[in-house]
Amino acid sequence: MRVGIVCPYSFDVPGGVQFHVRDLAEYLLDAGHHASVLAPAEDADAVPDYLVSCGRAVPVRYNGSVARLNFGPVTAARVKRWLSEGEFDVLHIHEPVTPSAGVLALWAATGPIVATFHTSNLRSRAMQAAFPLLRPSLEKITGRIAVSEDARRTVTTHLGGDAVVIPNGVKVADFAQASPDPRWVGKPQRPTIAFLGRIDEPRKGLQVLSAAFDDVLRVHPGARLVIAGPGSVEQARERMSRRVAEASEFLGLVTDADKAALFASADVYAAPQTGGESFGIVLVEAMAAGAPVIASDLTAFTRVLTPGPGLEPAGRLFANEDARALGAGIVGLLGDPAERQRFSAAGRLRAADFDWSVVAEDILAVYETVAHAGGR
Repeated sequence: MRVGIVCPYSFDVPGGVQFHVRDLAEYLLDAGHHASVLAPAEDADAVPDYLVSCGRAVPVRYNGSVARLNFGPVTAARVKRWLSEGEFDVLHIHEPVTPSAGVLALWAATGPIVATFHTSNLRSRAMQAAFPLLRPSLEKITGRIAVSEDARRTVTTHLGGDAVVIPNGVKVADFAQASPDPRWVGKPQRPTIAFLGRIDEPRKGLQVLSAAFDDVLRVHPGARLVIAGPGSVEQARERMSRRVAEASEFLGLVTDADKAALFASADVYAAPQTGGESFGIVLVEAMAAGAPVIASDLTAFTRVLTPGPGLEPAGRLFANEDARALGAGIVGLLGDPAERQRFSAAGRLRAADFDWSVVAEDILAVYETVAHAGGR
């Protein structure tokens, strides 16, 4: 099958949608399909061979964050040329209402179209504003996918219709086989709590974790907070107490291998995000590496950590934005090795549900359905 995949966000900047598109394309190629990805990219030499750049992106405040998007007549011409040369059996557009290459591909495409919606935001002004303009084009989509129940609700609320829920995928083996790194491995008197996310984006919750860590240090004075992710370290330290700042180590952007090693080394992985999360792929990655997870009780996180009735929970939840509850939860986990072991084992089992070997087959089933309906 010939599949064209459109990513609206700059491919050379890390992000959940970009990682999802990358992993899906590589799975399809490994399975013998043809896959071509169209996305903005500034450095053509730093992207994989299967990616076609539609030009440089510009930073735009969008959906509560800063996204790097690409729009305009030059981009539109590149999109049309890619579609013409690709002769795809299925076009798969991610975030088709985001004002970037995906919208342009939706306008230009004529064959079977699948769309994946990642955003979870029931109050999305962008979707409310875009729907009247995009409605005729959205009707061209023959297969809708949402990465979570929350993302599906966002689609049904703002765009009408429905979508099948197929979660984000993770290369579980890459994390399950990761070896702990001596730099980050915790010790009884110096346990490691890990955090991954943009450190200057409030919804990622580092400010909540920083406040909680004061309580952790009162009980475990040797504990350290290892923080991975982009953003201003100086500003982050200024928002911490002096004691927490001294106990914190900032890694900046990390490679995939270092990310997996950090998860495998941590005594606890903390996910203090305060909102705007449609799934929680970082939880799955941490669980796959065996890290005991504590996360805010966002609906998306709750669904990841609670597999179902009668099944062992895959992590601990705390009340969203409650720093005291997070601190108490971390202290509880550090003081109970048996519970950490239970969460580690349950997390590994739960992570297997999101492996690409499962997720991609569900996506392929959608491709086959829309291609058949379109006479391909």
